[in-house]
Amino acid sequence: MSKDDKDFPNQHTLTRSLNRGSLSRRDLIKLLSVGAVIGSGLPGFSASALAAEVPVKGGKMRAAMSNSSATDTLDPAKANNSADYTRQYMFYNGLTEINQTLVATPALATALQSDDGIRWQITLRKGVTFHNGKSLTADDVVWSLSRHKDPSVASSVFSLAQQFKTLTAVSPQQVEIVLQGPNFDLPLMLAMPAFLIVPADTTDFNKGIGTGPFVCQAFVPGLHTLGKRNTAYWKPGLPHLDDIELLGVPDQAARVNGLMSGDLHICSSISPDYAQRLKNSGGQFGVLESKSGMYTDLIIRTDITPGKNEDFVMAMKYLQPREMMVNTALLGYGTPGNDTPVPPWHPLYNADLKPRPIDTDKARFYLKKAGMSGASVEVVTAPTLDAAEEGALMMQNIARNAGLNINVRRVPYEGYWSTHWMKDPIGYGSVNPRPTVDLLFSQFYLSTAANNESKWHNPQFDQLVVAARGVRDEAKRKQMYGDMQTLIYNHCGTLVPVFVSSLDGYSHRVKGLASSPSGMMMGYRFHENVWLTA
Repeated sequence: MSKDDKDFPNQHTLTRSLNRGSLSRRDLIKLLSVGAVIGSGLPGFSASALAAEVPVKGGKMRAAMSNSSATDTLDPAKANNSADYTRQYMFYNGLTEINQTLVATPALATALQSDDGIRWQITLRKGVTFHNGKSLTADDVVWSLSRHKDPSVASSVFSLAQQFKTLTAVSPQQVEIVLQGPNFDLPLMLAMPAFLIVPADTTDFNKGIGTGPFVCQAFVPGLHTLGKRNTAYWKPGLPHLDDIELLGVPDQAARVNGLMSGDLHICSSISPDYAQRLKNSGGQFGVLESKSGMYTDLIIRTDITPGKNEDFVMAMKYLQPREMMVNTALLGYGTPGNDTPVPPWHPLYNADLKPRPIDTDKARFYLKKAGMSGASVEVVTAPTLDAAEEGALMMQNIARNAGLNINVRRVPYEGYWSTHWMKDPIGYGSVNPRPTVDLLFSQFYLSTAANNESKWHNPQFDQLVVAARGVRDEAKRKQMYGDMQTLIYNHCGTLVPVFVSSLDGYSHRVKGLASSPSGMMMGYRFHENVWLTA
């Protein structure tokens, strides 16, 4: 018996731990590494519903996000991670917001109207003031949106902003936007964090002057952000807190330990293992699960061997351990995927496309058709890609029964995105939620997209993406997006076996939390809605 065998826990002990929800990720991976395929009958978990209570005013909340660096910013154009989005929502508002059903609702704009999807009339909310006392006007909106078109700004939404042909302040409370082409998703697009509204001609973003629920008291990149309640906030009764402190704590153990010691009230981005630890704390702590559109995907390049053979890709689709990845690697905090990037709860989801089950007979058939019976392939993965490492090892075990030898190569996470993502013939990726299906398809599936992960080219799909933007009728849009999902389901080399829930830990003192399909921490806006009890 090798040293590794001696160190490896007894399989019956591991199974008992798995059923209790106490199996560590490290032990699960070790179990998979020796060829044990785990069944998928484990129960899922979800954040318990919080009883309706009367909000308590006052108090200071301390929250920790998983991102922190010297590049932290309060400039909406430069935001690129969850911590940036969260701190910016403390101080700014957008023209629209996305609700729990993924519909754009009024915020700084009370109405957005268009007959053709090209010419939009936007009416601003009256009586809104910035933190410096200046009234919100159309000039602020025009300036905030126009700056994204300037290459020197280096905005994260530069390409999207090119849709703005003209932006005009028609009156102090009226803005006209003319697009290059029709896009009835504009209200959803304007809810993106990048399009938050700031005062015209702002040069110092470190002051965080906006119309948001908190007024910036301090901002130190890489350390913390302090906000005090905006007593003139335009949303009646909000926020409930007097003060909010946002900390950057990249180390997950430090975030959870800070929460459990009482130094923090809430923290973002915890793993299923830590979620179970919090759930077993005797009611002192809870877990907020948000079923968003974040997913882990298996990328098979279709422009090179072996992925350019469509039969091989189809074989791989029948080897995906979807339920097993959710129930074991994610401990229930996820949803099986059907190889399209649209989650089951999305209003445009094509429910006719069922997740393919594990079927080694069909996989063997397609491998034989591809001339790859008994072949060997390599799959690259890295730690911190949710369920990817476990999924790869499960798939390796299953594939043997179909006559395919899979070598799982684990590489360091550092440098993964620049060295391996979209470069290896077969490897894993991870994609965060997008506010619209059009953005998701345009960024990751169009033939011309820079992030077309599997290098998939389908002229019919490309035509449908562009055409759907100009369709207003909801039934027709749903049909078109359903057809696009069918093309992805049957032909694309990007496989989506699981959607990954966002998990945030919180103290029992935190009330008012609710999950959001827009992302973690109530769509990055928890601080506006929560309160603290004694």
